[in-house]
Amino acid sequence: MQKKKKNRNEVVLCSAEGTGGCSRLAAMDLASNLGGKIDKAEVLSAVQKYEKYHVCYGGQEEERKANYTDMVNKYYDLVTSFYEFGWGESFHFAPRWKGESLRESIKRHEHFLPLQLGLKPGQKVLDVGCGIGGPLREISRFSSTSITGLNNNEYQITRGKELNRIAGVDKTCNFVKADFMKMPFPDNSFDAVYAIEATCHAPDAYGCYKEIFRVLKPGQYFAAYEWCMTDSFDPQNPEHQKIKAEIEIGDGLPDIRLTAKCLEALKQAGFEVIWEKDLAVDSPLPWYLPLDKSHFSLSSFRLTAVGRLFTKNMVKVLEYVGLAPKGSLRVQDFLEKAAEGLVEGGKREIFTPMYFFLARKPDLDRN
Repeated sequence: MQKKKKNRNEVVLCSAEGTGGCSRLAAMDLASNLGGKIDKAEVLSAVQKYEKYHVCYGGQEEERKANYTDMVNKYYDLVTSFYEFGWGESFHFAPRWKGESLRESIKRHEHFLPLQLGLKPGQKVLDVGCGIGGPLREISRFSSTSITGLNNNEYQITRGKELNRIAGVDKTCNFVKADFMKMPFPDNSFDAVYAIEATCHAPDAYGCYKEIFRVLKPGQYFAAYEWCMTDSFDPQNPEHQKIKAEIEIGDGLPDIRLTAKCLEALKQAGFEVIWEKDLAVDSPLPWYLPLDKSHFSLSSFRLTAVGRLFTKNMVKVLEYVGLAPKGSLRVQDFLEKAAEGLVEGGKREIFTPMYFFLARKPDLDRN
């Protein structure tokens, strides 16, 4: 019986503990895509410019906010291939039940959104900050809706279009390259809007939520998972500040807002908040478990400390022999710093990647 040939996507998602050939192909795929749309000769320079935005390298919050488009674009050009190598197509965390795999928890976390939004077949939905479209494809198939992914990074959109074609959703799902602070859509365009760990990149939560409010139809809903500092965060605590700075540099963030600030911005933008909760609080297994050095899993090997060390050494070799651009190892280093910050932030309960809210745009004609 002839063996079915793997497509490019299947090769990327092959687990590190699989066959040697599969691992080699995945490694080459990672190497060839490092830097995204940045010229390979310019990757090291882009890394240096990106690092200078952040506290660890003397950067200031106001500078990050003023230059958020450049900073976030550089970040995703540099890290997307690493994310896809480690996470697959969905770059986000999830609350997790005992006995549930990471991939199962991620899908359940994605399905939770259309259920909360009350999506119906045929509706037109907006995914704000869609990455390469993993959640977009999953939610579209789950809810039979048409989803537009909004993203300001050209490399991620190119990759997302290819994956949409492979998944067979390219007729119902599309991508638009634009800044979510200035969306190119008419007022009242969408039946629902969601964002998964994406609007944390906005320099101003109110400005972002106000744009979402504008393009959402009256009476309809917006749901999101936000990255936030919790009420336990103490801005005067140097350790807390260090953890926050590590997450910011490792995840392309101008700042990390408190949960209360997100809630306040939603209301200022005009939304009625239906309910909100930090979903990390009741998760049977900690959301940061895949990154914790004390944890090991074959099914999510590449995210574990051992898997990350394997990736680091592999990238070191690839960069040394010239298959990966210079600067690739520097990217791996700040992603490792982010992992450490995320785990510490989770353990100390000062940070959450899953502050959830469901909000409604009032229908003034009906009220």
